[in-house]
Amino acid sequence: MDRAALLKDLQREVRALTDDLRERAADPEFSEKLDREYKAAKTAERLAIGYETWLEDQLSQAAVGWVLGTVFVRFCEDNGLVDERWIAGANGGTEHAIDLQSAYFSSSPTHTDRDWLIQAFHGLSSASTATAELFNEHNPLWKITPSHPAAKRLLSFWRAPGDESGTLRYDFADPDWDTRFLGDLYQDLSEHAKKTYALLQTPEFVEEFILDLTLKPAIDDFGLEPEYPGPREDMPNGLRLIDPTCGSGHFLLGAFHRLLAEWERRAPGMDRWELIRRVLYSVHGVDKNPFAVAIARFRLLVAVLKAADEKQLSNAPNFAMNVAVGDSLIHGRGAPQVQDEIEGLEMNPPHTYVAEDIYDPQFSNVDLLGSASYHVVVGNPPYITVKDKQENANYRELYKDVCRGKYALSVPFAKRFFRLATRGDEDRRAGHVGQITANSFMKREFGKNLIEQYFVNSVHLTDVIDTSGAYIPGHGTPTVILVGRNRFPNATRIRAVLGIQGEPEQPKVAAEGRVWRAIVDQIDQTDSESQWVSVVDLERERLAKHPWSLSGGGADVLLDWLQAEANQRLMNRADSIGITSVTGEDDLYLLPKNGSAFRLRIDVTIPLVTGDVVRDYVIAPDYDSIWVYSTIFEVESMDSLSGTR
Repeated sequence: MDRAALLKDLQREVRALTDDLRERAADPEFSEKLDREYKAAKTAERLAIGYETWLEDQLSQAAVGWVLGTVFVRFCEDNGLVDERWIAGANGGTEHAIDLQSAYFSSSPTHTDRDWLIQAFHGLSSASTATAELFNEHNPLWKITPSHPAAKRLLSFWRAPGDESGTLRYDFADPDWDTRFLGDLYQDLSEHAKKTYALLQTPEFVEEFILDLTLKPAIDDFGLEPEYPGPREDMPNGLRLIDPTCGSGHFLLGAFHRLLAEWERRAPGMDRWELIRRVLYSVHGVDKNPFAVAIARFRLLVAVLKAADEKQLSNAPNFAMNVAVGDSLIHGRGAPQVQDEIEGLEMNPPHTYVAEDIYDPQFSNVDLLGSASYHVVVGNPPYITVKDKQENANYRELYKDVCRGKYALSVPFAKRFFRLATRGDEDRRAGHVGQITANSFMKREFGKNLIEQYFVNSVHLTDVIDTSGAYIPGHGTPTVILVGRNRFPNATRIRAVLGIQGEPEQPKVAAEGRVWRAIVDQIDQTDSESQWVSVVDLERERLAKHPWSLSGGGADVLLDWLQAEANQRLMNRADSIGITSVTGEDDLYLLPKNGSAFRLRIDVTIPLVTGDVVRDYVIAPDYDSIWVYSTIFEVESMDSLSGTR
């Protein structure tokens, strides 16, 4: 199957569905419910954006929900996980689905293709308790249903032949049941969702590296069945791992396979399904994006069936997957906004959207997102700043000790990750935490409190790994990997991997990139140095002050020398640093440094200096900016800006 073509075609289907749902949203059948949900969220102070902007997000979620629902059905049809054929299939499967649909219409003559797709979703839901969660009442697809013509278009898309022989254009049959293509769909299916949620899947090689540094030692520290570390006495034993920003589930899948292998090694005679149930108890995930959770659940479902060597959904016993929709920064026991009484564990949860099922009863049995209850916390939190003013203010208030200035979400999530891990003391071992995150907090002012207060006083960092020079697909933002324990610092040194040189070119296989291989090969070799990275054990005090410098190859020595020899600071040479004007239309005021200003007879220009043109103590700007202000920052007249040439 051509995955690139599939993604492109499904993106087109999502856009068409979104346009259709936009018209449908004006119908009172949907508009009244949508309006109630919006007003409830506004009253609960979860958002400040206008209704139209909020609605666009709901339309995107619903459109993706309908498309993904059909993808799940088609995957199960083509791989024989279900007996029925509702949409299509090779070897007569499409004809069988059309016959069933015709029989359905005969008994329900007023129904349409939309109702038949709903029948398909219900059919897959009834095949297993696990598939029921894919189409539960929280799924955004139920918020707005497509028109009959739009549903017909989606159904016809899946039945379209790919060549003259009549073979289906897309056939999901795969003996390996590989679901990684769903990660690509998660990341790129909806442009609106990608921008809103900063969708970005974690490459498998990064996930494996972080699990090596966290899950592996956690198993050694706690075993596979430690006692539940939280306040409840009715919780079963078992190692607990969570990805609070699970996305399409890469960390969850990696943890599932590792834990299953460890259980097989330690209990070779145990019933296969009992092993799987114990592993599923250990693996938890939460994400704010509903269709990310749907993909993670489906991928975990397929992994479970494959691990059990079970070919059909109907033959699988009941099993639960602890993956939910919610906001990990505000939801869960012990989150900053949640009031709870430890004795009775009576919780007063914050507002939840219709799509959020984090507080459904099934998850209370595992204390999902319970603070200080996880032995392993891993993930790849979003790097964006929060656009909604109310949401931004909420996070700032809840995490006011670390959020300052124009903070990015990497800052509150850094704290939340550690808070979810078991708190270590003299009598209890601390949970292991690992995350790959944007390194902007290391340099920009908003990271000062996180570094100088929280990291210094509250948690024990063990590894700080500069990954900004490595090629990590999709990660245009420079990143760093943070590894640590949720306890007070009790060692004088931190293992640091310092960058020297970035990738000279994009590697054909990202996992085999020169910088990444150097990181993996050298991480356990202190005082080692290659062309790409150096590994040292830094004094903890070196990372106790903001900003951090993770440059290797002697750059830290040079920095120390410069700071020691400098006879004055930048603050002594500049009255102010920062924004001096907001044009709102930058391109209008920029001219390339090729004589354009002279030809246009514009005399008043100044070089535009951005961070990426300052290198090795030299400024080499590419553009001049038309300066429209006087020395007292009043807008000049056009006569003042133009010369007499």
